[in-house]
Amino acid sequence: MTLQLIPKPEEPAGKPVADRAYLRLAAQIQALVAQGEFAVGKRLPAERALAERFDVSRTSLREAIIALELQGVVEVRGGSGIYVCEPRPGVARLPTAQEPGAGPFELLRARCLVESEIAALAASTRNDADLDRIFEALTTMREQMMHKEENQEADRRFHLYIAQSTGNSVLLGTVTAMWDQAQGPIWEKIEQHFHTQELRQASQEDHQRIFSALVARDADGARQAMRNHLERVIGEFAQGWR
Repeated sequence: MTLQLIPKPEEPAGKPVADRAYLRLAAQIQALVAQGEFAVGKRLPAERALAERFDVSRTSLREAIIALELQGVVEVRGGSGIYVCEPRPGVARLPTAQEPGAGPFELLRARCLVESEIAALAASTRNDADLDRIFEALTTMREQMMHKEENQEADRRFHLYIAQSTGNSVLLGTVTAMWDQAQGPIWEKIEQHFHTQELRQASQEDHQRIFSALVARDADGARQAMRNHLERVIGEFAQGWR
């Protein structure tokens, strides 16, 4: 069995596009900056205060701040706060709230739900060749701990090999498509802030627990280990700025 990307089906005509709430929130904050409520050079209110003011979750606010940072509206200074910047040309063009596609936390939550069940199924369906492939990816992640790109590629293979071991091409295509969505300016900025060696080390330990459950054919253990892994990643991204 070989890994392959299953083309994404076209959206049915007339199907409404999911609203990206964090981009609407970014537009609201940007409007307040333009109106002078948040002055250039000044620090924005604390994340908790902003979340309460706009009645949104901290994760939605985090996504909105990253979008504003990419547009040059704010600057995140680790350990200090979020500051309003002077307008500047040549910033990244971000999608609008109505364009198709998922936000980072929306995508991670979907992965948590889907990949946890896939891991449980894989514990029953995997064969020795599958375990060899998964172990190769796990070993490469450990060997490339200091190299972000190589570690990330092995991480991707680890998850795709688990999906492949179910023998279900739809599940493999689903996981592949979710991983392929995790790219672009928003994801690059998230990784700049949060993808640290410490995060990679914690993920390595998570992956080892997932692999051990697969070896033991422990479906419940594999499900929980995958869920714990992705929930921890979400939690890391949702914490305060480093």
